[in-house]
Amino acid sequence: MKNEIRWGVVGPGHIAHSFAKDLDLVVGGRLTAVASRSLDRAKEFANEYGADHVYGSYQELFKADTVDVLYIATPHTSHCKLTLEALKHKKAVLCEKPMGIRKDEVERMIAAAKDNNVFLMEALWSRFNPSIRKVKQLIEEGIIGKLEYLYADFGFYALDRDEKGRLLNPELAGGSILDIGIYPIFLSYLLFGMPKTIKASSRFYRTGVEIQTSMLFEYEQAQALLYSGLTSNSEMKAEISGQKGSLFLHPRWHETQGYSLEKDKELNHFELPTIGKGYSHEIEEVHQCLRAGKKQSNLWSLQNSLDLVSILDAVRKETGITFPFE
Repeated sequence: MKNEIRWGVVGPGHIAHSFAKDLDLVVGGRLTAVASRSLDRAKEFANEYGADHVYGSYQELFKADTVDVLYIATPHTSHCKLTLEALKHKKAVLCEKPMGIRKDEVERMIAAAKDNNVFLMEALWSRFNPSIRKVKQLIEEGIIGKLEYLYADFGFYALDRDEKGRLLNPELAGGSILDIGIYPIFLSYLLFGMPKTIKASSRFYRTGVEIQTSMLFEYEQAQALLYSGLTSNSEMKAEISGQKGSLFLHPRWHETQGYSLEKDKELNHFELPTIGKGYSHEIEEVHQCLRAGKKQSNLWSLQNSLDLVSILDAVRKETGITFPFE
């Protein structure tokens, strides 16, 4: 792997702008190409972030020798198809979460990565957030004792959005669960592992998408209360409690800039700011993996992605969340 890792963006939407800004803050990587179904949109994005190569179709970029790794930032419904095409052309892939709509899609993507001997990682950026990594370390060191309880939520008001857009459109796998519910589910999985049983309830919008989901994950000797919704803003402060104390991830916890520890009747706050918005940390992980010749990350492995989508599938089955194309 060259000293400078060349990145290509597939789908220059809102999240791709945040990613490109953070990529500019990471030493050793550079945006060199962008692809969109609209050539004008690709050119505009490339001009803004200094990419040398522009493509009016995703397939042109997949075939080109202008990048080392691709960031797939298109809507959920195209993640599997585009990732499979990119892997077939031996391109390393960082695919935006959720990696696939269902478990079978993620299984196909993982199989393709292994068949082509190419790096693949789900872009679950919160896994690499400094505060979340620190809190996980403290828990493993036993600072709050045996874990007993987790509360995590993610909610914002979105019912005023365009019903043809990705959040409220069932044809685009809209709703809260895959877009933002994945975050509290991820945190529970990261800290507790696979739940023993799942209880969940959802409310639905006039377009047919789910707009509120409350979840109770049962573990051997612990519970996790999780929530996602598009009907109102929520505080988004995560609480992790053990027998000897509690840890709190500051709002908005999935992109937190610090955490707090409550123990022995004392509450202490710690700041751990991200570099940029925080996508920089997953970018650095990809760089380290590529330079080491790894085909997956140790911090967020392909098995982790498979486990996560399995939980998402179970929640959807419990609540009756389906999409017209399934």
